[in-house]
Amino acid sequence: MSNSLAIAAVTATLRNLLDSKINASLADDPATDPGLAGTGITTKALDKARTGSSNQVNLFLFQTAPNSAWQNRDLPQQTKPNEQGRPPLALVLHYLVTAYGAGDDDQMGHRLLGRSMSVLHDHAVLGQTEIRAALAGNDLADQIDRVRIVPLALSVEEISKLWTVFQAPYRISAAYQISAVLIDSNVPAKAALPVLKRGSDNRGVGSQASLDSPYPNLTAIGLPANQPCLRLGQTAQLVGAKLEGTGQGILLQHSRWDAGVEIPPTGTPTDTEIDVVIPNMPASWPAGFYLASALVQRPTETYRRSTNELPLMVAPVITSALPLTATVGSTLALSCSPEVLSSQRASLFVGDREVPAQAHPSQTSSLGFALPPDLSGTYFIRLRVDGIDSQLVLDYGAAAPAFDPLQKVTIS
Repeated sequence: MSNSLAIAAVTATLRNLLDSKINASLADDPATDPGLAGTGITTKALDKARTGSSNQVNLFLFQTAPNSAWQNRDLPQQTKPNEQGRPPLALVLHYLVTAYGAGDDDQMGHRLLGRSMSVLHDHAVLGQTEIRAALAGNDLADQIDRVRIVPLALSVEEISKLWTVFQAPYRISAAYQISAVLIDSNVPAKAALPVLKRGSDNRGVGSQASLDSPYPNLTAIGLPANQPCLRLGQTAQLVGAKLEGTGQGILLQHSRWDAGVEIPPTGTPTDTEIDVVIPNMPASWPAGFYLASALVQRPTETYRRSTNELPLMVAPVITSALPLTATVGSTLALSCSPEVLSSQRASLFVGDREVPAQAHPSQTSSLGFALPPDLSGTYFIRLRVDGIDSQLVLDYGAAAPAFDPLQKVTIS
């Protein structure tokens, strides 16, 4: 791995490599061009690259991009399977090599560019020794992957845009990508303690001759008379499998609560069914959406398991004396159960028309509805709290379901 000096270390290593090879003597490197001696190597932006009128090669880092091969991948020998480790910052560096001949001679510039490209072609992998010597304090040479130099093909449009951004005269250049550069994360890894036993009595992983889940689970919630929502004080049947055991309980989580509430089952639970009654406590159990799960300690186990969660809807009930009467354009007062939380949205459907409840800054069992001045006649009414309607149908299990004839309002 490497520290945050990795990018600067790559730039310094490339600069030193070009400097040593371009300005080498014939005795040190027979492939060198003696006419290029004294070439300066710079690492500046394109608009500030040209300094003086002598031979010059500029190395410009113009882009960093994520390395897809190493992205979100744990490093070998550092993070083991099932451990939580922060992947390294994996980068690909894009450089532009630009050559300037003495006196801005293009032919000399071409000689410089050719020599630079030849050096990078023959030196496709940066060595550990030269990386360490390029910049003090960097440890890029110790990373698990080698740092490689690969030519990068840029289109005419891409290269022209790059020069235009810096408002600099175009010079013939060569682009390269350097990868991979892995910068270590400073977030420490998390590793759980080793497993001492696998299964009861260290017998290993349990198995069964069935495709059914070996754990307690819920498959459905049955409500009285096939009604779509439950009302306070009614019994819900949680149907599932492997529900028998000790310490059974039902965990209910309301969409407006920060934490769930556990209540005991009613009756005698079986392996496939647990009955539960939502307490008839209007101040504590609001209408709305709940998530229900069962808690059970299975035989031969010393802890309780939690099943999957299933949705359970608790409906509001209009407790005002029905039917209601009101005058056109008046405010209709309505009592309900359970109490409506200040954060809950409540409305009254008069026939097919929704009338929002007036503001209720605190929990309340009384709501007011400003009736529109153009609304008159006799209508069925439904109270809606957080998307759950009061039950208007008398019996969903009847052969011919009918609306409650009392749940009406007459506006005149």
